[in-house]
Amino acid sequence: MQIKLKRSVLRPWQKDDAKSLAENANSKAVWDNVRDYFPHPYTLKDAEEWIAKNEGVDPPTNMAIVVDGYAVGGIGIFLKEDTSRINAEIGYWLGESFWNRNIMSEAVDAFVDYAFDNFNIIRIYAEVFERNQASMKVLEKAGFIHEAILRFSVIKNHEIMDSYVYSILKN
Repeated sequence: MQIKLKRSVLRPWQKDDAKSLAENANSKAVWDNVRDYFPHPYTLKDAEEWIAKNEGVDPPTNMAIVVDGYAVGGIGIFLKEDTSRINAEIGYWLGESFWNRNIMSEAVDAFVDYAFDNFNIIRIYAEVFERNQASMKVLEKAGFIHEAILRFSVIKNHEIMDSYVYSILKN
C-alpha cells in the first residue's frame, strides 16, 4: 500500500528503513517539536523497535514519508478510546534537511484523507507547541481549524508553554 504524492510517498514502515529513520530522526531540532516519548538521541535500535511495533498493523496507523527511496519522516494517528473513540490525534515529523519543501503539507493533506477513509473516526486533531509556527501553517494548509489554546499545558526542555489545538472534521 502506497500513497504517491508529488514530493514523496507515504507507505508502511519497512525493516530496511531503519538506517534512514535513525539518521533523520536523530536531530535535536526535530526532537524539540515532538513529544518526549520520541527518543533523543534516536538510535538504530530505536528505529528497529519502531518499525517492529508497526509491522503487521492493518490498516497502518503510522507511515513512513519517503523521498527518493529513503524514509525521511513519519506521520501517523493515535486512535482515541472510550467516549473519544470518534477522534484520532495526528502526529508527524520530518528530517531537518527536508524542511521548507512543502513535503509535510502534502503528506498531512493526503494522510487525513487516508485516515478518514480507513478508520471509524469523524475528527482528527493535533496539538502543537506554541513556538512551532511551521507546524501550525502545515495544519492550516491542510484545512485544519484552530480550536483552542491550552494555556501552560505542556513542558518541553524544562520550558512550560501553551499548546495550540487544531482539528479537521470528516466531510
